[in-house]
Amino acid sequence: MTNKPPINRDVIFGITFALLAAVGFSAKAILVKLAYLEHVDAITLLALRMVFSVPFFIAVAWWIRRHHAEPLNSHDKLLVLILGLIGYYLSSLLDFLGLQYVSAGLERLILFLYPTMVVVLSSLIYKRNIGKMVIVAMALSYAGIALVFLHDVGMRHGGSIVLGSTLVFFSTLSYSSYLVGVGHAVKRIGTTRFTAYAMIVASAASLLQFVAIRPMTALNLPLRVYELSIAMAIFSTVLPVFLLSYSIRRIGSGSASLIGSIGPVSTIYMAYLFLNESMSWLQIAGSSLVLCGVLIISLNSKSQD
Repeated sequence: MTNKPPINRDVIFGITFALLAAVGFSAKAILVKLAYLEHVDAITLLALRMVFSVPFFIAVAWWIRRHHAEPLNSHDKLLVLILGLIGYYLSSLLDFLGLQYVSAGLERLILFLYPTMVVVLSSLIYKRNIGKMVIVAMALSYAGIALVFLHDVGMRHGGSIVLGSTLVFFSTLSYSSYLVGVGHAVKRIGTTRFTAYAMIVASAASLLQFVAIRPMTALNLPLRVYELSIAMAIFSTVLPVFLLSYSIRRIGSGSASLIGSIGPVSTIYMAYLFLNESMSWLQIAGSSLVLCGVLIISLNSKSQD
């Protein structure tokens, strides 16, 4: 008899954490759409999400600095400020605004285009060539988005779909720009610490925006909105961020990103279950093309690591 290799607990935990993070991130769109049913606006909802999540990030930042982290220098502080505003504040704001007009399924698929955008941005900034396989993968991804877009146009008013899709597209572009610039900063500062600081910056910007353009009476909302905001803060912001970080430590960023491919599928299913959004063959075909394209790019990137 041959002895079976021992089960690697780190791998099991890494895969589990990556799956939970993907589902948690995907649930955000569902929670936002449910909150919009209570007639809350995007700016107020984003502020509520941040105000309920920022205490966790402040606690993490305080713990890391208290135990073993050196103070940031001026360059690192500026980097955290800029990338926090671009990657979390601006991206979240555009995403929340876009979700007022598009389905949760289309929103998640557009957001899932970020690997293709990272490839293009990296090529432009670092003068890297884009291989033929990556070009094919990008063509598959954007063809898939076109199919899901056509599905949504058939179900809703076309003009609002165009506006919403454009907002979510620029949200994805904003997040992709953050990913391109974050690599060197994370190496110096640390993933968990940088994420905590960047989220604190984004939270401060969101709250300042609310105070500047909304009256405090805007907070006179149904209890349901606060319940959804707390759920969004915990299960779709704080936990997924740290679960993904722990997953990357155990199985690597390449494997974690591949497992994250389940995100759009889970969003479409949850939207069908909780929001009564339709699920057509056109939508399934488009989603499959997007997933295939992103998987090809992820595998290609992993093979080059």
